Amino acid sequence: MFFFSFVFLSLVSIISSLDNGLGKTPQMGWNSWNHFGCRINETVIRETADALISTGLAKAGYTYVNVDDCWASTRDSTTKFIQPDPSTFPSGMAALADYVHSRGLLFGLYSDAGYETCAGRPGSFGYEDIDAHVYAQWKVDYLKYDNCNSRPTNCTIKERYERMRDALNRTGRPIFYSACEWGEMLPALWFQSVANSWRTTGDIVDTWLLMLLNIDINNLFWSFAAPHGFNDPDMLEIGNGGMTYNEYRTHMSLWSIAKAPLLIGCDVRNISKESLELLTNPEVIAVNQDPLGLQGKKVRIDPYNGTEVWAGPLVNGSMAVVAFNRNNDVSQAVVVSFSDLGWKTTSQVNVRDLWARQDLGQFQGNYTALNIEPHGVQMLKMTLIALE
Repeated sequence: MFFFSFVFLSLVSIISSLDNGLGKTPQMGWNSWNHFGCRINETVIRETADALISTGLAKAGYTYVNVDDCWASTRDSTTKFIQPDPSTFPSGMAALADYVHSRGLLFGLYSDAGYETCAGRPGSFGYEDIDAHVYAQWKVDYLKYDNCNSRPTNCTIKERYERMRDALNRTGRPIFYSACEWGEMLPALWFQSVANSWRTTGDIVDTWLLMLLNIDINNLFWSFAAPHGFNDPDMLEIGNGGMTYNEYRTHMSLWSIAKAPLLIGCDVRNISKESLELLTNPEVIAVNQDPLGLQGKKVRIDPYNGTEVWAGPLVNGSMAVVAFNRNNDVSQAVVVSFSDLGWKTTSQVNVRDLWARQDLGQFQGNYTALNIEPHGVQMLKMTLIALE
């Protein structure tokens, strides 16, 4: 029943989702904002593209190279075409896109549904068709669309985002559309036909508590995610230094089971071996990129010992599971009851540890993850082998 309830409750999302041929699984790549903010230039972007190749991140699936805010300067007084900042992007965005494409990667840009971006650069409101045309001419593959500086207009938030959706579609170029409305108007409830992903939260911060806040909020909207339209609790902070290795592993596990976009937010030119290992585990990534595309969710919360079980269905009938210890200073055992996964208590189940990449054996009725350290997880794949 658990598997079928997931499918049924996500059916409306699947039917109504934006199908522009993109976003069948959550997007993977890199974004400049978390680490660099406005300290970006074309050299950083080119070197990042090179680093995605040399580190093996691109091979692991991280293919979008997304330039966030602060790349634009003004609009041409005659054509109204948006202009890149000549001091930081002197070669222009078309040349930068060509370079990224030459490396076998995809190129993304940022704009805003208001009059100005969050950093005060030109926004796209009122210029949607012009900007979409320019992006298509530059061969842009991805647009992150923010929600700053939207002084009173005659449009609702939904209408402002629909205007850019329609403008992008009119170009004839497939451009992944990432809506960054911050979750204020609960976009998960009504963005399925508007964008390929939508932010459910405010900006992530590289701390344990604020990372958890984002994924907890995101979990509330699990039933609205489906292929072509995914909930977005914001980008990954792995590698930026604000959390421990163990906490970053939890971060990656929760984002993966929640079918969240996997957009790296650190400086991949100087990435550590430990961060690289977390970001490239193929079995964890496979959960995120599973073609069924249904978001995992909390299926059990134990307020007495501070543990949780998250679970979600995979295309082959298996279940992805995260046994999670939220405690700050006490290791805990986390019991995964197979009845919480929709299976009988007599069920025989194969259990595999995805981070350790090893089979743990066959279990009946339940599986106990022993001694999960504080802020830690065990991420598992469970496969039913018998019903009796």
